[in-house]
Amino acid sequence: MKVVITGGAGFLGKKLARRILQQGTLMDAGGEPRTVNELLLFDVGKADGPGLDDPRVRTLAGDIANSATVQSVVQGASTVFHFAAVVSAGAEADFDLGYRVNLDGTRNVLEACRALGTNPRVVFTSSLAAYGGDLPPAVDEDTPLTPQTSYGAQKSIGEFLVRDYTRKGFLRGTAVRLPTICVRTGLPNKAASTWASSVVREPLTGIDVVCPVSPQTVMVVLSPRKTVDAFLRLHDLSADAFGPGRTLLLNGINVTAKELERAVARHAGNRKVGKVAWQHDPAIQKICDGWPQGIASTRARTLGFETDRDLDEIVRHFIADDLDEQMKIAKA
Repeated sequence: MKVVITGGAGFLGKKLARRILQQGTLMDAGGEPRTVNELLLFDVGKADGPGLDDPRVRTLAGDIANSATVQSVVQGASTVFHFAAVVSAGAEADFDLGYRVNLDGTRNVLEACRALGTNPRVVFTSSLAAYGGDLPPAVDEDTPLTPQTSYGAQKSIGEFLVRDYTRKGFLRGTAVRLPTICVRTGLPNKAASTWASSVVREPLTGIDVVCPVSPQTVMVVLSPRKTVDAFLRLHDLSADAFGPGRTLLLNGINVTAKELERAVARHAGNRKVGKVAWQHDPAIQKICDGWPQGIASTRARTLGFETDRDLDEIVRHFIADDLDEQMKIAKA
């Protein structure tokens, strides 16, 4: 079985890759486990890092918006996890780049899968940015998609494309609408939600951090552990399990920026922690305020997808799983 992860050099791409390598198998269309003998990580830069020096892994750098490149990447794949994207604030700041990567790139992946003629499994990562405007206290499967940003529009269109390509029998696709993943390793990026990780990550490595939103700003978060668990569970379920929309809305837990700061203090131990400076950025605040303040996905609960118990568990998992790697990044 060949598995492709676009965005494979990113945080979630590498996390998922390591879990697939450890697990060794994924389910095929008939619900039978198949050995993964090739795992191709495709991104704008080549993937590297601990756990990826495995003979089953191939890394490739290229342009997701180049259809010929994507055709070559997908050739022979049984499964494609499509994570590659320009993040929220980046897509909002550069309209053309956002549509080139997030829309044209997604269409290239779907067309390449269609050309295989083998009905491959495709998992597409969408976002809560698909919602916006006047929202209920918690969104659910019936909440209309009303994106207020280019990124949200691009992800919404991607969901509809996955649905239609699946309806036509070209592939077995599922889109998953993710909460904010917290805590990510690495450096802050252009995502409007990057502060949710930074407020935990940087202080625990002894670095001061600027938070661009108010302390009361709410974010719905899910840990990397639970997110990777969800990807694997989602892959192995039939695409029909997610209803005609072929989309799963994942639950998360609601936290404020201030609660994230306080959680760091509770788990500081003997570490010298950095401080949070609150410097309001109206553009980032507007984007974050337009996102859902809660999620109530009955389908995710019914299908057995789990959330983190609480914020303390999220921080403990970051310390156990990723803090050592983050310390190396901080010292580089």
